[in-house]
Amino acid sequence: MEILGGPLFAVAGAGESHGPAVTSIVFGCPPGLWLDRAQIQAYLDRRRPGSNRHGTPRHEDDTVVFLSGIYQPDHAALLAGPSITLDTNPPQHTETYASGYSTGEPIAALVLSTSKKSAHYEQFAGESGAVRPGHTDLVKHYQSQGFVDFRGGGRSSYRATISDVVGGSIARLFLQAQFGTFILSSICQVGELTAQRSLSEHLFALHQQFAPNPIPLAALQALQTQLASAEIWTLDTNFADQAGELIKQIRIAGDSIGAAVEVVAVNVPALLGEPLYNSLKVRLMGVLGGLNAAQACEMGAGLQAVSRLGSENNDPIRNTGYQQNAHGGLLGGITTGNPLTARVSFKPTSTINLPQQTVQKDLQEIDFALAKGRHDPCVGVRAGVTLESRMAIELMNAVLQHQASRVHTADFNLWQNQP
Repeated sequence: MEILGGPLFAVAGAGESHGPAVTSIVFGCPPGLWLDRAQIQAYLDRRRPGSNRHGTPRHEDDTVVFLSGIYQPDHAALLAGPSITLDTNPPQHTETYASGYSTGEPIAALVLSTSKKSAHYEQFAGESGAVRPGHTDLVKHYQSQGFVDFRGGGRSSYRATISDVVGGSIARLFLQAQFGTFILSSICQVGELTAQRSLSEHLFALHQQFAPNPIPLAALQALQTQLASAEIWTLDTNFADQAGELIKQIRIAGDSIGAAVEVVAVNVPALLGEPLYNSLKVRLMGVLGGLNAAQACEMGAGLQAVSRLGSENNDPIRNTGYQQNAHGGLLGGITTGNPLTARVSFKPTSTINLPQQTVQKDLQEIDFALAKGRHDPCVGVRAGVTLESRMAIELMNAVLQHQASRVHTADFNLWQNQP
């Protein structure tokens, strides 16, 4: 069962890389959150193929339409979303939702796939089809008993993360409205190139500057604009220029390269999470480290903590809060109110144009060369918004679970004059 998040807030997704569409259903959004289609579209535009010249040459508009779960009395404004028409006889036509308040019911979203070149994947068809090294071709073929949709990677494609971003966008809008929570990411490494400016360090400095108050929204929005203006999505513009040139040369050579991305949430409410089996650290490391092509997930100081003494790694505490952030906003799986920080490392994209040794699906050994195809030379370039979305989904769940342990009898009154 493919459900991201849960048990109180979750998104279910369906759809393959070259299928007609990706469908998402978001469960558990509390009623009363104002949602505008354009807000979610802005995050999908960051994720979509063709949004960055260092990503895949495949171009998709990824226009999202909402079909349920929001409402407002102004029906003209409610139904101002893009229309859908079925080419039947006679044609069937319907409007979709543009904006409204969440009703507490499941929110359904649809994104059509319009840029498909399925003929590029014929060399992977059938029992004699080639297996791409590093891909899921072999395991998915046998797991599905040969009935898998192999085009573009099928369900294993990064295209499936549309659902992550739809659900995560709703979660982050709720968190921002309630707590001022804001989630950002920055590419911090491409191959051997490492950024000299750290997003987590920058945001902790801002956190200390404004504590005990939240970091102002205007400052965070300005930082997001700065990240978006670089050659790649990163805080370090000098690194961005060098990394962009490196990715360009890797693409020309027909190869691919790995990357690492920092993802940081600020203005995070304290006391979220559980101490052990359902700890927020367990959930975040699983959901961030489980993203397509991710190979490692570090929280807080991460691997640097190995070479430190306890006296160096323990964060000093004063009555104003923690004075460092080696713990990355989590202690015992519970949030402290400090910025929540993670670093996720991605392998080089598996699809490359260079000759490789592999097998056919019948396990016959072959020398493999890619006939056709479109792919990212560095998959980490587009990963940031999906990591942000996954972090938002887990924070949303933690907020709702925290609230579920605090029962107020007044919330159960149907009649206002009831004692």
